[in-house]
Amino acid sequence: MKKSLNFMLLLWWSVVCFTACSTNDINTVGSDAAGEFVLRNELVEVSVNKAGELVTLKNLSTGHNYASGNYLWRMYYDTHEFREREIKGSEQTPTITCDGNSIVLNYDKLVCRGNTLDMQLKLTITLDGENVRFASEMKNNVAHSIIRELHYPLVHDIKYPADHKLILSYEGGRIYDDPQKIIIKVSSAGYPNSAGYMNPDQYFRQFDMHYGAGMASMNCYMLSGENQGLYVGSHDELIQDTWHLLRVYADESGKHTIPSFGLSKYPHCFAGEKWSNDTNILSPYSGTWHKAADKYGNWVRATWWDRREKPQWIKEMKSWQRIIFKHQYGEYFFKYSDLYGRIQDVGESVGADAVMAFGWWKEGMDNNYPTYSEDDSQGGDKAWREAIAKFKESGQKLVMYYNGRMIDADSEYYKSGKGSKISYKNPSGLEYVDQYRFSNHGTYTKEYQSVSFVMADPRSKEWSNILKQFAMRAYKNGANAVFYDQLGKGLRQILPWDNSREFPVPCTRLIYHNAMLLKGIHEYLDKNCDPEFGLGTEWLADYTSMYTDFIHIVKNTSGKENFSELFRYTFPEIKFSDRRIRDDYNIEPRVNLTLLKGLCNDIEIYRCRDLIDKTPTYQAYLAKVNAIREQYKECIVLGTFRDALGFENSNKEVQAKGFWGENKMVVVATNEFDDEVLTTSISVPGYRFVESSTLGNGKVLAGGKKVKLGKCDVAVLLFEKE
Repeated sequence: MKKSLNFMLLLWWSVVCFTACSTNDINTVGSDAAGEFVLRNELVEVSVNKAGELVTLKNLSTGHNYASGNYLWRMYYDTHEFREREIKGSEQTPTITCDGNSIVLNYDKLVCRGNTLDMQLKLTITLDGENVRFASEMKNNVAHSIIRELHYPLVHDIKYPADHKLILSYEGGRIYDDPQKIIIKVSSAGYPNSAGYMNPDQYFRQFDMHYGAGMASMNCYMLSGENQGLYVGSHDELIQDTWHLLRVYADESGKHTIPSFGLSKYPHCFAGEKWSNDTNILSPYSGTWHKAADKYGNWVRATWWDRREKPQWIKEMKSWQRIIFKHQYGEYFFKYSDLYGRIQDVGESVGADAVMAFGWWKEGMDNNYPTYSEDDSQGGDKAWREAIAKFKESGQKLVMYYNGRMIDADSEYYKSGKGSKISYKNPSGLEYVDQYRFSNHGTYTKEYQSVSFVMADPRSKEWSNILKQFAMRAYKNGANAVFYDQLGKGLRQILPWDNSREFPVPCTRLIYHNAMLLKGIHEYLDKNCDPEFGLGTEWLADYTSMYTDFIHIVKNTSGKENFSELFRYTFPEIKFSDRRIRDDYNIEPRVNLTLLKGLCNDIEIYRCRDLIDKTPTYQAYLAKVNAIREQYKECIVLGTFRDALGFENSNKEVQAKGFWGENKMVVVATNEFDDEVLTTSISVPGYRFVESSTLGNGKVLAGGKKVKLGKCDVAVLLFEKE
């Protein structure tokens, strides 16, 4: 009885203490019994124990806790003898304080493999609504060392509900039903974007996802269910490289069963230096994935977003033909006269708006960069200019290609020594060399005689001036836009390095520098060219997209894993394309998705060597799709993509997306995957049904209230505000 009474008194006293230290927004409690330090508001609870392990990361609206009481961070440093010495958070002893506004973990020394290191680390956790911010400060006092990498925050052995899918910003968006399964799958050697053979697979499997110099188009990702999820984002105004940590660790039996998610930054903190970062966010949210996307989009628009208005013709652009006139091995696929002949006719047959002209110079595609000699065999720039003028009489537009970063090692520019002065250098101080292995009909050219390139540093003023000269040449030749290949982001395998210090350091802000290069070009165009002259680039990323008018992406945009609606929803004003429809195979589902998601068609028949009239199925179907786009242009082309928000779709097996105009909205619905006929009801609160169009055997019944779709059928429904 006495023990029971003592227990009740202790429980009562704990409640009193908890209540006494609470505020309207944040409650904190230090519990000697549990050894936990807690921050809590009406939405989220986060706590760590005395060992600095993440015990709670809880959505209080749903009650779900993503944490499991595991380590919160890990760090890696280099010496001249070793690389990636791992300092494990689980092997450290912090001093922890909780003052009502933050939890602070202080490490006055760090231990690695039994050795004590004179390195200090301070980790601070704060709350802001649903967002939990994880800040870090470090100091390195170890001579002849450099702290390369900090993995923080980590949710190791994360506990997520069974309905949670993994949503990444990989080239605009990818979605995976089973997060652990896809991480293990992509870690296998031979899978795209993986070097599984070279990884320590016995410890963990990893999905490589890198923002800045990788395939991530936004600096966030999410685990998302129907009504809740976990948002992981870096709200970093410096636009530094960030690794989206997606791992599955091996358990004691050696099986990979322990999922671990987080973020990594790259301090490159030398001896005697300090480094800090307060940008990393974990957010247990309530709602659909749109809630998480809004977190990122709202932060971007409140900080660095500097989007400028694009030319009207680019706003209206539905499709372009991407064509190589002369290839790198000397073969002409098209002559200038074809531009206002067959090329124009074929474009008109499918409702294409533009031609993206590659290989229009004397040396041909991927040769002689950055010198694009006039093709005197066709009459030089004079003849090219005349061909463009005749072509534009049809109303179609001409986009003129240049490479934005490559310098041909066989060009006179490189041989003069200028190219080497502005090229990327690797950690050894040598130039990176890239090769493009296009083949003709034989085997020799691709196997033995590929063209070699070095990469121009976007920070170079000389290179910026060269690209501006390219733009002016395109403008004077009558082009409607200039296109610079490969400037949308960086490649993590090919980065400029600084070799001037004790340890070489890579540029971890390459996407920022590419953006500043594009910004300078756009400002030059604004000053010297017609406002309707446009600027495009390749590779989709948020920060560079601000300073371009359209984006030519790299990967395909079809299949169950594609989730380009993530980027489209977050940044609906950005115009970007599909890619990799190069033949007459599987046309309907791939083209349907460009209509469903509001993408521009990149027509690149046989890798830009031919025209769409050589793929008659594609030609006929794209003509139908573009006719629908034109019919509902106010919404589908010029409206705002809102994904599945603002209307009701009763059957989620039917893919349906909404486009919103001023007083109208359009729902595009398709059955991409199911072999059976699917039926759904579509309704838009506050709007009345006006009319519909269909492709295939699709049917719209009951005055627009019911839609029936067989596989690859499409229905487009127009609604008007009541």
